[in-house]
Amino acid sequence: MTPNLDLAPIGNCSISALIDRNGRYVWACAPRVDGDPVFSALMDGTDPEHGFWDVVLEGQTEVSQAYVRNTPVLRTVLTAADGAAVEILDFAPRHLKHSRIYRPLAFARVIRPLNGSPRIRVRLRPAADWGARLAERTSGSNHIRYRCTDVTFRLTTDCPVSHILTERVFRLERPHAFFLGPDEGYDREVGPGVTNAMDRTVAYWQDWVRTLYLPLDWQEAVIRAAITLKLCAYEETGAIVAAMTTSVPEFPESGRNWDYRYCWIRDAYYVVRALNRLGAVDLLENYLGYLRNLVDNSAGGHVQPVYGVGLEPGIGERIIESVAGYRGMKPVRVGNQAHEHLQHDVYGQIVLPLVQSFYDQRLLRPGTLEDFHSLEKVGERAFAMHDQVDAGLWEFRTIARVHTYSSAMCWAACDRLAKAASHLGLDDGPSLRREGATFIPERTEKEGYLPDEGRFAASFGNRELDASLLQLTDIGFLDPLDPRQVRTFETIERDLKKGPYLFRYVEADDFGEPETAFNFCTFWFIEALHQNGRIEEAREIFTEMLSRRTHAGLLSEDIALEDNELWGNYPQTYSLVGIINCAVLLSRSWTDAR
Repeated sequence: MTPNLDLAPIGNCSISALIDRNGRYVWACAPRVDGDPVFSALMDGTDPEHGFWDVVLEGQTEVSQAYVRNTPVLRTVLTAADGAAVEILDFAPRHLKHSRIYRPLAFARVIRPLNGSPRIRVRLRPAADWGARLAERTSGSNHIRYRCTDVTFRLTTDCPVSHILTERVFRLERPHAFFLGPDEGYDREVGPGVTNAMDRTVAYWQDWVRTLYLPLDWQEAVIRAAITLKLCAYEETGAIVAAMTTSVPEFPESGRNWDYRYCWIRDAYYVVRALNRLGAVDLLENYLGYLRNLVDNSAGGHVQPVYGVGLEPGIGERIIESVAGYRGMKPVRVGNQAHEHLQHDVYGQIVLPLVQSFYDQRLLRPGTLEDFHSLEKVGERAFAMHDQVDAGLWEFRTIARVHTYSSAMCWAACDRLAKAASHLGLDDGPSLRREGATFIPERTEKEGYLPDEGRFAASFGNRELDASLLQLTDIGFLDPLDPRQVRTFETIERDLKKGPYLFRYVEADDFGEPETAFNFCTFWFIEALHQNGRIEEAREIFTEMLSRRTHAGLLSEDIALEDNELWGNYPQTYSLVGIINCAVLLSRSWTDAR
């Protein structure tokens, strides 16, 4: 079977997995999202011998799959030629238990006969050492232990253990439950226990969705994007990963295979901003704790653009040879060199979410004066770095320039701190934040603006374009109707738009010229169309983007122009943010439903 990205994620904000259209687990890492893959099949060519968990129905001819409404609980139905059918329900438990959220390092599965006399084979083959070998196993009367690299899983089941160990074909005559979790005893009867956990997990997610403020239109798309963004959070620390996968190429044989299983400050900023529009303050508040720790650790100095989910600064990049890669396309990278980069936009992306804590009365932990004084050091760093070269938000590995987007984000840090200081009655404090709020725009216009074309360039002293210039209005650096911004938008449309999609840039970079469009940039373009009064065009392209989602309602990072195939890591938080932002922007008002 040729791997593709038509995958459905499940998870509980502690562990996550990707399941293909046939109900096969093809990707899951443990004990954390950035750990060794327990299920590695997605990264191991077309026919791996291990690294998956599937249910094989004899004579299967049909399959259907969908989520239980407003949840990440996945239902797969396999049907055979003779009409025999099997239902598979997959989830990661998440619900209240002993007055706190129970989110174990566990996957749960229920297999039920729906029709006829289905004959099935259960193949559970976890991997170890980055897919190099099948995990060692031992067994008892009702369980099997799998010794993976950094964790030992125990499968507790009411299915005959010998059927699992030998992968024997057997008739499914009653429901069977499977709990693949920590290596400890399961403290209740597994069938009723797993079923109860599933019911409570469904209730948790449906209750959470009820708290969201949704637009009138495209609610299904927004709900699915919001749930999946929440699944990309590592709740223990507050981190939010950019995607669940590593090394899905940006386009075939490109070498642009990156590990996105870490917390980029930029990506997380856009995530919490989008979810804040929906009223999902729980994720915002948890992430603010993560940010405050980063601020403390930086002590007013350099901040990396990306950290491990446990706040680890060192996520050194290496290449793995034990798996064949997505569709056999290497390299497979673990870690990300970006942690070594200078990317000065991060200072704005730290300040902008954190200043909300000084205004928002909903928060359980409002911002304090001590928080503000710590954050002020970030603002001072932003001012110092606003005109210094960096790798930029596209993380060029061999190109260093003063990027206009980075400079504008540094301005945003100073601007928001100045306003927060006024709100807190601290106008008599250091004036650097106020000076930055006025000086940086002057410097940016002098160095980044091209008077002969009436537009901004992507970097100081150069003429190249990139899609990040569309964000100057979003952060308040320019008014949407400013002639300079209008001309910048028109030039981006002329040079970066290919069909309905937008490239982030078209110039050659460290790896040559890009060949796929960047989905998040297309959503930025949709927002810019709306700002320029071209509402129907914006709706048309938004509808096009929604049609390119997987059956699970999700997007990856990139899309090919020729066949609209999705490429890049999946599910991509940037792209899901775009769905939410554009739906909120383009939807009819709720008053239209009266």
